[in-house]
Amino acid sequence: MKTYEAKENVTLKTFTDNVSAQASFRFRILLKEGRIKVNGKRVLSDCPLMAGDRVDYLLTAKEEAKEAFSVLYEDGNVVVVDKADGVNSEAVFSELSERGEAYFIHRLDRNTAGVMIFAKTKEAEDALLSAFRNRRIQKIYSALVVGRMPEKHAVEVAYLEKDEKKSLVRISKDRGEKIVTEYEVLEEREETSLLRVTLHTGKTHQIRAHLAYLGAPVAGDTKYGNNGFNRTHNLTRQRLIAKELRLELTGALSYLNGKAFRSEREIKI
Repeated sequence: MKTYEAKENVTLKTFTDNVSAQASFRFRILLKEGRIKVNGKRVLSDCPLMAGDRVDYLLTAKEEAKEAFSVLYEDGNVVVVDKADGVNSEAVFSELSERGEAYFIHRLDRNTAGVMIFAKTKEAEDALLSAFRNRRIQKIYSALVVGRMPEKHAVEVAYLEKDEKKSLVRISKDRGEKIVTEYEVLEEREETSLLRVTLHTGKTHQIRAHLAYLGAPVAGDTKYGNNGFNRTHNLTRQRLIAKELRLELTGALSYLNGKAFRSEREIKI
């Protein structure tokens, strides 16, 4: 059994997604089988939680063992993980926090797999946040897109606006925050293209929205994607992986300067 305490008012589903990847994987089944308790009482549907509520998940050993991420590198200052798709970044942080002190540095979308780095000390947190702000950590992605790109290699500039109510962003030529996305075509298939994408800015949904704006949405993307293609191929998660983090670090983390960590995950369709 896994037990957690709600820190704020939230729905059970959102709480589960953010604290326990293993329970999140089986959420509907756990509810149906009465294997979730709130303050000692079984619940059979999603419900509101209040700060201080205790939530128990009655998981089998097999369910608890399902991997949400693997550790690529760890020392006394940082831990680098390879997150699975279908897992909230917050759930990875929650599990790391159970093992010891952890600091949240950056996030990936739930359905984007790949490399994330967390700090284990306050000094390391400050160093990593500074490196991200000053673009001294390079983020490289693998993306499978529907269709063909305008060029084999390009650095594209556009502007992004957030729509908070709809939880999406809009791309245009001149409105919002400037974004810069670089891509290289690695392989062209019958209906799709495999890309190497480098982020020169790191905005919400940047890759997914920008590639869709360029006429080649990420396969499986249910928000900005090609719905007909996704239905035909039964895709419900975007084929996007945070493939590599390259570090340019100074100070307490200078020993990691020049290091690159790569995801072991590959895009499949």
